[in-house]
Amino acid sequence: MKMRWMIGVLLLAGFALSWAVPHFGWLDPYILLVLMYLGINIILTASLNLVNGYMGEFSVGHAGFMAVGAYVSSVLTVNLFPVTGAVFLFPVAVVGGGLAASLAGLLVSIPSFRTRGDYLAIVTLAFGMIVKSALENIESVGGPRGFMGMEQLTTLPWVYVWVVVTIWILRNLVFSKYGRGMAAIREDEVACDLCGVHTRRVKISAFVVSAFFAGVAGGLYAHVLQFINPRMFDILKSTEILIMVYLGGMASLGGSILGASIYTIAMELLREQGAWRMVLMPLLLILLMLFRPRGLFGLREFPWLVPLRDLVLLRPVKKQKEKTHVPAGS
Repeated sequence: MKMRWMIGVLLLAGFALSWAVPHFGWLDPYILLVLMYLGINIILTASLNLVNGYMGEFSVGHAGFMAVGAYVSSVLTVNLFPVTGAVFLFPVAVVGGGLAASLAGLLVSIPSFRTRGDYLAIVTLAFGMIVKSALENIESVGGPRGFMGMEQLTTLPWVYVWVVVTIWILRNLVFSKYGRGMAAIREDEVACDLCGVHTRRVKISAFVVSAFFAGVAGGLYAHVLQFINPRMFDILKSTEILIMVYLGGMASLGGSILGASIYTIAMELLREQGAWRMVLMPLLLILLMLFRPRGLFGLREFPWLVPLRDLVLLRPVKKQKEKTHVPAGS
C-alpha cells in the first residue's frame, strides 16, 4: 500500500511538472517537441512489444495502424468538431482514432491468426502498403499531398497522460491471465493450446489492444505536426518502431521505455549528420540481432512496473543451510 501511494504521488508530481514546464517556459520549444516525440515513441514501442515481445509473433505493419489513428483523429478535429470545441473534444478524437485502428487490427488479425508461423509478418506488411496506397488515392483526405488544418492540440501534459495510461493498461494486461496466456504462446503454442488456453482469442485480443494504442500515438503525432501525409507511415516508420522494441528488450515495458528514449535522443543528436542517421538504423538492428537478440532489458522488468503479488513471487528465496545434528557423546 505504501508503494502505491508513492507511485501515485510521483505520477501526480510528473503531471504537474509536465504542465509547468511549457507554461512557464522553463525549456526551449525544441526540447519540448523532442519530449513529446519521446512520449509518442514510448506508446508505439510498448504497444508493439505486446505482440512481438510478450506474444512472440512478428508484426511489421505498426505504422499502418498509426496512420489510421492519425487520419481519423485529424478528420474528427477538422471536419466534425467545431473549432471552439476542438480543444475540449481532443481526447474524444484521439480515442476515436484508436478505436478505428483497433477495428483495422481486428480485421487483420481474424484471417492472420488462422495460420501459424511468419504469415502475420506478411499480412501486416501488406496491410501497411494497402493503407499507404489507399490514403494516396482518397482525395477527401488530401491524397498524396497530405492532410492539414489541425490545431496543435497535442501538448506535453496530454502526451504524459497517454504514456501513463498506456503503460498502466499494458502492465495490468501482461500480468493478467491473458498476459500469462501470451507468455505461454510465446514459449510453446501447441502445448499452450493443449492445456486449454484459447490461443486464437488471446492473439486477437492482444493484437487489437496493440493496434488501439498505435492509433492513439498516431492521433497525438498528427496534432503535433499539424500536417500528415501517407509517406510518413511507410515501411521505414515501422522499421523505426521495430528497432526501438528490439533495442529496449523483448517482453519488457521498462525495456520499451528505455529503447524509445535511447533511440529518440540518439536520432536527435545525429540530426546534423544528415544521411548518416539512416545508416544507423539498419546497422543498429543488425548489431542487436547478432550480439543482443533479447535487447538491453529483455525479459526483465523494473520493480515499480510489477504488481506487488508478482513482485513477492519474483524475489529470490534465500536457502537456509541445513544444520547437521550431532548426537551427544559422539
